[in-house]
Amino acid sequence: MDRSSAGISGQYTRSNNSCNQPNGHTPSSGRGRYRHATVRQWDTFPRTAPGRNEFYQSSGTRSSQHLQCRSVNSAQDFNALIKPEIMADLVSKSNRYGHRYDGRNHGQYASSIKKYTSAAKRPLNRTEQSQLMRLLQNFTATRSWNWRSLTTTLHSFTSAGVFTLHKPMDERVKLTQANLLSTLLDAIIFNCNQKLPARDIATQAVANLLWAMAKLVNNGQERTPEFNEAVVALLHRVNAQKADFKPQEIANLLWAMAKLMDNGQEQTPEFNEAVSALLPHVNAQKDQFIPQHIANLLWAMAKLVGKGLERTPSLNKAVAVLLPQVNAQQANYNPQEISNLLWAMAELVDSGLEQTPELKDAVAALLPHVNIQKDQFIPQAIANLLWAMAKLVDNGVEGTPKFKEAVAALLPLVNVQKGQFIPQHIANLLWAMAKLVDNGQEPTPGLKEAVAALLPSVNAQKDQFNAQDIANLLWAMAKLVDNGYQQTPEFNEAVAALLTCVIVQKANFNPQEIANLLWAMTKLVDNGQEQTPGLNEAVVALLSLVNVQKDQFKPQGIANLLWATAKLGELVELKLATSTFESLVYRISENLQFSQEEISMSLWGVMVCCARLALDSNANENNVLEKHMDDLFTRLENTSLHNEEDQRTIAQAASWLGRACPVVRHYQTIISKPQSDFRAQLQSCLPSLKIEEEKSLNSLPPVDLLLPDHNIVIEVQGPYHYVGGDFTTRNGSTLLKIALLQKAGFEVIEIPANRLLNNDLMKPYIDQIKIRIGIPPQGHDSVSLKRGWTDAAYVTGEEHLAEQTNPAKRKKTNNQ
Repeated sequence: MDRSSAGISGQYTRSNNSCNQPNGHTPSSGRGRYRHATVRQWDTFPRTAPGRNEFYQSSGTRSSQHLQCRSVNSAQDFNALIKPEIMADLVSKSNRYGHRYDGRNHGQYASSIKKYTSAAKRPLNRTEQSQLMRLLQNFTATRSWNWRSLTTTLHSFTSAGVFTLHKPMDERVKLTQANLLSTLLDAIIFNCNQKLPARDIATQAVANLLWAMAKLVNNGQERTPEFNEAVVALLHRVNAQKADFKPQEIANLLWAMAKLMDNGQEQTPEFNEAVSALLPHVNAQKDQFIPQHIANLLWAMAKLVGKGLERTPSLNKAVAVLLPQVNAQQANYNPQEISNLLWAMAELVDSGLEQTPELKDAVAALLPHVNIQKDQFIPQAIANLLWAMAKLVDNGVEGTPKFKEAVAALLPLVNVQKGQFIPQHIANLLWAMAKLVDNGQEPTPGLKEAVAALLPSVNAQKDQFNAQDIANLLWAMAKLVDNGYQQTPEFNEAVAALLTCVIVQKANFNPQEIANLLWAMTKLVDNGQEQTPGLNEAVVALLSLVNVQKDQFKPQGIANLLWATAKLGELVELKLATSTFESLVYRISENLQFSQEEISMSLWGVMVCCARLALDSNANENNVLEKHMDDLFTRLENTSLHNEEDQRTIAQAASWLGRACPVVRHYQTIISKPQSDFRAQLQSCLPSLKIEEEKSLNSLPPVDLLLPDHNIVIEVQGPYHYVGGDFTTRNGSTLLKIALLQKAGFEVIEIPANRLLNNDLMKPYIDQIKIRIGIPPQGHDSVSLKRGWTDAAYVTGEEHLAEQTNPAKRKKTNNQ
């Protein structure tokens, strides 16, 4: 993510997203293991070295030297690489020449390992790595090694997968890796700290070493103090030699620094200076970059900005000079580069980059190639592309016919490759599809099939999702349902699996994710999601975190939390709801820039909390909340109230506060069948009773039935008045309406619609209404119309019928 996703507008997805990447969660810029960036190799070692090493030649046909000339592409070749005599020869040379040994034979051996994996088109597997490590226990770099040997060794071993951390990791292998890396890093640090030109380092070595170190941490190696010291030493070299780097080296260096930052590198002065030193050279050498360089450079700059690097004028200029190159070389990009470029442009736009004509042209130039090369995209590329397109359209890029064709081309690939997506891809894909739909994408059969294809994987991989994935997934599922997606059994299973993850990982969610999750769960419930113990527990678990992190919520997060807590109504225990509001409302009065929508949501939420307190006879009035309500009313009153929800909210607030309503509301009236049937039966029993239907009182939404002569309102409550439609737990909207009517002086009678299925079930309620208006009922079958009827006296239709035929049962019920 990213973002990374939620709220009414869903603006919070981290890219972290970015893919949101919503997201942690960043797209790799590599093809397999060999295409993150092309690193220029050293020329083949000469048989003799000039100058002070002239004496140092190969004697005879030593294995470590002639191996690089062999064709290594079979199991026999690998076995030839791990013969004990090879290491014995290397140790012998190192010991023989001592401090005069420059490490060339060790570099040649490392290069031979790299050549083997290049020929095999894969890194070393676990078995090969383990066998090689037995040999490398005696492979030691020293401070006498020259730059070529150090660079070739570290780069070759890193590329070949020597330092890959397999899971589970053999401790012997891990220890050998650590020892070998330690000697290499020590030698690099030592050489970097020597005065130039005595230990002059070529620009190619700087680029290759930083590339290798970026790959190491990206593949899971620990950032030890020694590692960090080596990075700092090399960054100084970048700044010192900035004028000498070739185009490929500039691309590799910026890619490496972005990868380092993506894996925890701090923005130290040395780091920022190195980036700043390279950016002007992007402009100077813009015409010499090949397509892969352009893709890696834009990916790197997007990643750096996404991780918090300032978008300086030099960075903006570097991006600006590369965008026309995207268009100029559009026909030369491979599938991975297309994916990386669109991801980079989406990330940059999401970070505030201006949507210039050049950017729009670059996007438009790449879109047809998505369709052309669709069959060549790997799962990660598919996820990144759909994430990028969702981000672009969410930031205002027009959904042109070419854009829609590209989306349509990608969606079937989700179904085809559904078994190959990792957890991050699944989260990003569902987030992207939800975002696209929320921005007007038609929910085509292809999109629905893509969503359906991923849902079983949510359940299957539930234990592997991190906190951001969980937040993005639930946000996406809430958005999809809110836009009409059917809640299938697979959908409900996925939601249930994720709710369990919320409970397990509750301590890992940041403020934005807490707000997004509660928004999402509320939206799901509002659209008919069943109220389960898992959902209730997840809500309580998240709300308990609000007070701890109260100072870290942004305006949208505050608005979403207030809205969600209020909307869930009686699902949230009143004490917990009140403490949540008290933790957040003071932030509203601070100088936070709340949008009109956020003010409206917050005002509505505060009103519901006040309504709950007013309806609870044991609760004390909260004047602080009412003061905030008044402040929010004033702020909303001074805006343009064109939105229907905003108009409804301010009308309700005006009624509560006793202030003039600044809008004239016109409500649509809908008469349900239970309401119509109950009115007809009530009128039949009491022909002279005056009954008004769908009457609006004090600019409030219409009431179902009004008995004007008795100041009584009758509300026939359908399932949408209750959380999850359970006919027991009233939601925030219902509670607010009842409290407003009571505050206006009306007595409110609530009757759940499922208790009015026939005339016999209606009779007890009609009898109680007779008592309220002063007409004694006949018989003893009336029910109490106070809220307490939801307990023993609040009988179902079936229970009422049972009581009529079984007096003993009726006596037992009435005595409970």
